[in-house]
Amino acid sequence: MFVYADNAATMPLSPAALSAMRPFLEENYGNASSIYSVARDARRALEDARRTIAGALGAAPEEIYFTAGGTEADNWALVGACEAKRNQGGQGGQRDRGGRGAQDGRHMIVSAIEHHAVLHTAQHLQKQGFELTVLPVDKLGRVAASQVQEALRPDTVLVSCMTANNEVGTIQPIEEIGRLCHASGVWFHTDAVQAIGHIPLDLSSLPVDMLSLSGHKFGGPKGIGALFLRRGVRLPPLLHGGGHERGLRSGTENVAGAVGMAAALRESTLGMAEDIRRTSAMRDRLIAALSAIPYAFLTGDPENRLPGNASFVFACVEGESLVLNLDMAGVCASSGSACSSGSLDPSHVLLALGLPHEVAHGSLRLTISGDTTPEQVDYLISQVIAAVARGRAMSPLWDAAAQKPIQ
Repeated sequence: MFVYADNAATMPLSPAALSAMRPFLEENYGNASSIYSVARDARRALEDARRTIAGALGAAPEEIYFTAGGTEADNWALVGACEAKRNQGGQGGQRDRGGRGAQDGRHMIVSAIEHHAVLHTAQHLQKQGFELTVLPVDKLGRVAASQVQEALRPDTVLVSCMTANNEVGTIQPIEEIGRLCHASGVWFHTDAVQAIGHIPLDLSSLPVDMLSLSGHKFGGPKGIGALFLRRGVRLPPLLHGGGHERGLRSGTENVAGAVGMAAALRESTLGMAEDIRRTSAMRDRLIAALSAIPYAFLTGDPENRLPGNASFVFACVEGESLVLNLDMAGVCASSGSACSSGSLDPSHVLLALGLPHEVAHGSLRLTISGDTTPEQVDYLISQVIAAVARGRAMSPLWDAAAQKPIQ
């Protein structure tokens, strides 16, 4: 049996997305920035896709800017916000509600479990002279809004906190964090790459200034994403050139990609309630079965987590060996973020949760979808149990560890 259980890394291209894209990969190949009829057809499709995505998110079409993916959107949000406010002062260059005078905006806040697209960009900006506060999380991977409140300064220009974590699935209190930021006049960005298409988000009411998304995480094609910029948030261009995307993101538009992403988002939004119900039930069955393995520890929030995420650490076994053993059994899984799976270091997310290095090395992330069947979940459970047993049988640490409790 084949089981694909790495949907957090990428989802299969949905039939609806492929069908919508096909004409723009074949006969409707015009450049959307040209003026003849074939190009006008492409432009019309691009703007229809923008409207569809905006409608699914509760945004206005002019607030959606197409990018090459979530990483570009994250980079643009952070670099653009810091550049825009470098000389305008913190709190938007005005006095805040507490009457404090504006200072040069040189401070940003991110959480310790952000995707590297955010963390590494923030560290790059730190080298350019910006000050960075990295907020810790609790053992379930949660950022407390009170921590954000305490970290805010008169020169804070931006807070970035992901909507849901890509490794452990914990959903963050972004509404509460956003309201704190807005009360202080600070821009709030959220990396929603793992959340869009999987849990409800309504930007018409959420206090979010910038939001990143990526098409291939919800059944769209790879190489296309978007950045939501709320009206009034003005960023400088990240890419310079022909002035595409209303002058803010130059580069010939990926019409087929935008159309496919819009079709996939429409489909996932319409079926979201049933998908959440079905996927959560299978996830809970998976978690219950794997939690019965000795010295298996669920990572992330057991309640407030993404519907398809079941992430564990298993003592005295390497996550990489689990992934390879599962692969031989026809199961696709991950030992962490697909973007850094080649690293020998344990996940920065798991270390932020307080797990020791030796335990964090035994991580396994299983992410199922609404297309996963109960039979596949049963097979997945049996193969993980077998893979853990094989790994521990070869571990010199297992016999000693099994004789005493592991904290």
